Amino acid sequence: MFEEFVLTASTADLSEEPRAREHADAVEFRMDLADAPLVQLDAYDGELPLLVTNRASWEGGEADDLGRYDALSTAIGYDAVAAVDVELAALRGNAPEGERSHATALRDTAREEGVNVVVSVHDFESTPEPAALVDLLADAAAEGDVGKLATTATAPDDALAMIEATHEATAAGHRVATMCMGDPGRHTRAVTPVYGSKIGYAPIDPANATAPGQYPLATLRDLVDGLRGDDVDG
Repeated sequence: MFEEFVLTASTADLSEEPRAREHADAVEFRMDLADAPLVQLDAYDGELPLLVTNRASWEGGEADDLGRYDALSTAIGYDAVAAVDVELAALRGNAPEGERSHATALRDTAREEGVNVVVSVHDFESTPEPAALVDLLADAAAEGDVGKLATTATAPDDALAMIEATHEATAAGHRVATMCMGDPGRHTRAVTPVYGSKIGYAPIDPANATAPGQYPLATLRDLVDGLRGDDVDG
């Protein structure tokens, strides 16, 4: 699924999917923010493949117990689900007790089902140095099919660090998805795909952004395509 750049439309309401079709390649379904997420999945008949995310509260989401793994395990059984998000901290045993065995089992089941695994890291306070970012991306990519890293930019140097790390990690053969949260790094959401980032995230409804600094879906599509030359005839 992630051989090329994939723009995902983030939502907690799968009935919004038709509005995303013009601009998105897939939908990120935020199960932790959704009402009756499994009921929504059962009723889903949209055209776009789904990346399911059930973000833990300790990583900025609203899922606050291990039951989120049961929901994700059910979700990856649906034909429409092409990818699942799992936090690196859970897979590496750096999360609350009990997370590692559940996360590893989910990852293994996803592989058996042919579902891609996006292994994610979020830093809501800062952006480390480029070398540390590359190490994080390598660790995340080694645990799944794509290593996702979202950090917080407080200055332009942070954005440069993320762009550099994206380029280095991609050159090293890692499949990554990268971005900086916050206004100083907002442009990285459009720029890192030029350097190899494989996934972009944008809300279907701008009022329902799931992370600081997200562009509206149509805007990010135009920016990424323009920078990559996808909308230029010659």
